[in-house]
Amino acid sequence: MTRIFTDSGQAVPVTVIEAGPCVVVQRKTPDRDGYSAVQVGFEEAKRSRTNSPMTGHFESRGLRPMKYLREFRVEADEQFEEGQQLTVEMFEPGQKVTVTGTSKGRGFAGVIKRHGFRGGPASHGSKVHRSPMSAGATDAARVFPGQRMPGHMGNKKVTVKGLQIIEIDAEHNLLVVKGAVPGPNGGLVAIKPTQ
Repeated sequence: MTRIFTDSGQAVPVTVIEAGPCVVVQRKTPDRDGYSAVQVGFEEAKRSRTNSPMTGHFESRGLRPMKYLREFRVEADEQFEEGQQLTVEMFEPGQKVTVTGTSKGRGFAGVIKRHGFRGGPASHGSKVHRSPMSAGATDAARVFPGQRMPGHMGNKKVTVKGLQIIEIDAEHNLLVVKGAVPGPNGGLVAIKPTQ
């Protein structure tokens, strides 16, 4: 993340994303696959780092192996060809996009950090400071599903909708998006137009 300044001097927080170039590896059709989608590859991989089935998948289409493969649903009439390059030029400044990524994993966390609980009294003889207190009703003799408790925090799929594209740098394949996106620096994200 960084920030850019508008003409009026206002600071706008932005995230700079390296977006592509990506390659259409496979076009899925309702006749052959039962649904309409495109399989997109990003970042070339070494042949020695790719297993035989994946190498065959790429070579049968005349493509070099890719490190990451993702699938995007598209309408049946949208025109995508295998081997077609997808660049940042398919987006435009001011457009709203949806960004999906994997949030930072924070390990085992208590309820104050994980769910924002208030915590117990800090003095007057209290011995309970960061504990979740009651685990549910008095009569149920069980804990209800969805009860907020300590546990694994983060490392989940997170989608942020309606982020605005501020700027596009086609020469360096960069998208400048207003606000934050999920995941660490260098993490993989999927970007598509907001419906």
